[in-house]
Amino acid sequence: MRQAPRDGQGIPRGPCWQRLLLLWLLGPLLWLQARHVRRITPRLPEPPGQRAGSAGQGSLIRLLVAGDSGAAGVGAPSQEQALCGQLVQRLSQHHRVEWCVLAVNGLDSPGLHQLLQDTPHAAFDVVVLSMGANDATALCAPLQWARWQSRLAELIALRFGPALLMHSAVPPMHACLALPQPLRWFMGRWAQQMNQSLAALLIEEEGRSMHWHPSTTTMAGMAADGIHLSPEGYAAWAEGLSQHILAAQVAVRQRTDLGQLGAQARPYFHQSH
Repeated sequence: MRQAPRDGQGIPRGPCWQRLLLLWLLGPLLWLQARHVRRITPRLPEPPGQRAGSAGQGSLIRLLVAGDSGAAGVGAPSQEQALCGQLVQRLSQHHRVEWCVLAVNGLDSPGLHQLLQDTPHAAFDVVVLSMGANDATALCAPLQWARWQSRLAELIALRFGPALLMHSAVPPMHACLALPQPLRWFMGRWAQQMNQSLAALLIEEEGRSMHWHPSTTTMAGMAADGIHLSPEGYAAWAEGLSQHILAAQVAVRQRTDLGQLGAQARPYFHQSH
């Protein structure tokens, strides 16, 4: 059974009344700070480059990276240096990777749900979701957000049929230096409670996993706006994701060797012909 890890800052998971009380007490100040941040923060474009392709040799992984500005790679100068590009670089050292990016800067969970509904059916083995920062800034309640992720998972299963759906946790907003205090502390607390709500729902789920951002994600580097990641930050993120995906591949291979897969199980990866 997977346990939901706690944040390195020790941010607790508080009940709803605590969030509402903090929002009532700090609301006017937080609103003014958020408005100021929006006014002074430059809006970075999505990086140019291919959003689909193939790389590497060996057994096949069909990879979809979907979601918000993180999935789109905002903050990187090119798609090669963004999240998907750096993830493909790592996976293609071991596999042939057919990959696709389906992401739009500014998307929240309902927006991504609509985007996925409008996307033609396709087959993917692994889907990586980057979703939550815009839901957090809109103050989507943590449990409500976790339920939205389940709705997204149901739609992804229907349209893409992945063996592995990896939810990338809401970024560590408490480490976002572009946000002044106490807004940074408040958003970090809100984001952590969103992550913990999702982790609790995933404990009994098969085929869905959660990737928690390592502390090095933001320490590695931030983009010019102080909100999105630099290529170094995306590299740290992609490294953790690649290890998670490759570990899943090894686990499936071991079960196969032991003859424990069963008739209804399907492999995460395909052998090239």
